[in-house]
Amino acid sequence: MKNTIIILCAALALGGCSIQKKCKAPQLELPEEIVSGQRDSLAVSDQRWWEIYRDPILSDLIRHTLEHNRGMLSAESYVRQMEELHRITKTAFAPSVSGQAHADRKSTDYHDRALKIEPKFGLKATLSWELDLWGNLRWAKRKGAADYLASVEAQRAMQMSLVAQVATAYFELVALDHELEIIRRTVLTREESVRQAKLRFEGGLTSETAYQQAKVELASASAMIPDLELKITQKENQISVLAGEFPSRVSRSKMDIGVVMPDSLAVGLPSTLLQRRPDLRQAEQQLKSSMAAVGMAYADRFPRLTINLSGGAENNKLRHLLESPYSFVTGNLSSSIFAFGAKRAKYRAMIHAYDQARLGYEQKVLEAFREVNDAVAAYRQMRKTAKLKENLKEAARQYVELARLQYINGVIRYIDVLDAQRKFFDAQLGESQAVRNEHLALVSLYKALGGGWDNTTPEEE
Repeated sequence: MKNTIIILCAALALGGCSIQKKCKAPQLELPEEIVSGQRDSLAVSDQRWWEIYRDPILSDLIRHTLEHNRGMLSAESYVRQMEELHRITKTAFAPSVSGQAHADRKSTDYHDRALKIEPKFGLKATLSWELDLWGNLRWAKRKGAADYLASVEAQRAMQMSLVAQVATAYFELVALDHELEIIRRTVLTREESVRQAKLRFEGGLTSETAYQQAKVELASASAMIPDLELKITQKENQISVLAGEFPSRVSRSKMDIGVVMPDSLAVGLPSTLLQRRPDLRQAEQQLKSSMAAVGMAYADRFPRLTINLSGGAENNKLRHLLESPYSFVTGNLSSSIFAFGAKRAKYRAMIHAYDQARLGYEQKVLEAFREVNDAVAAYRQMRKTAKLKENLKEAARQYVELARLQYINGVIRYIDVLDAQRKFFDAQLGESQAVRNEHLALVSLYKALGGGWDNTTPEEE
């Protein structure tokens, strides 16, 4: 018996070594820094999303979306499904117990013989236990655990993306509101310009050309309103559906052009990126699941040993049933004789599937580093652009004031005033879009670093 146990342990050890040898570890070779020149122990992704997006209306909208978004609810249901399936794999180690009760009534009426009735009653209980000789059950348990954890990380990755989608759509909606406000103010200004140009034309102070130019500028600005209103409606509908609601009006704040954004944000260390991003952790769990599938295919090539212990009672009379006990023990060693080649091919196929998962994980890590570097570069440039657009707007505003004074004093033509007003109008829209892009760059950076999936408050930690 002792020798048998030693042999079995040696076989299990050899099997485990074989799997580890066939399944190569990912070749990551992480750089020392995520972004060249930045080496931070903490990252902006360590902050909760309500600490990053300080708008209380946006925070409430994100909370509502996470609670009612259909995709999020479906992901939560899938996690619960995988949890239950994982429980099934854990129960495979325990013996299974089954019971059976039967009652038979056999009658025979052969030629030249009297009618014979043979009743039979029985109770039977069977305990069955599979010995995990080659680790098949252990690999199945590991695969179930990895699949379950992958579903958890998939849910977190979905939440991370959902938070980013809501924040992006919200900032775009607020920017559209601000652009519409700029256009409507501009329309009011140009209506006044048309009125004054008409008076000057009718008074003989200017030609009709100046009057018609003012009307063209008014019509040009007015024509932008319907398209912008349509975009606002579509953006509201997008946010409503994300929040699990039918299309409706969305509450939001006004755009704060003077908001001060940080010049730089901590990105953390390469190891923290792997730890923070749930999509990378999901790919890692999928890799573990693929390795476990290799182990299961390896163990399936060898015979399975099952021990059965059965006992019960059987008699042809019901009142004497409990007085007729029986029991027996059996051991079943089962294996497919002619399927070894097919099982070996399946084992090799699972190794190739593991290699695909490993290379996919390595590619996912490379893409994550690219996304962070792109997001950092975009945030830096959007910060510079927002500042330049602010300077441009201020210069254009002063240009309008100067042009108006020079026109009143007869130094320049009215078309020069219209040109100054047009530049100021474009500069206002440009600043609004630059501030929007600055916020969107922050959203992209926060997501790229793996922020947005953690809902725990400091009190819950």
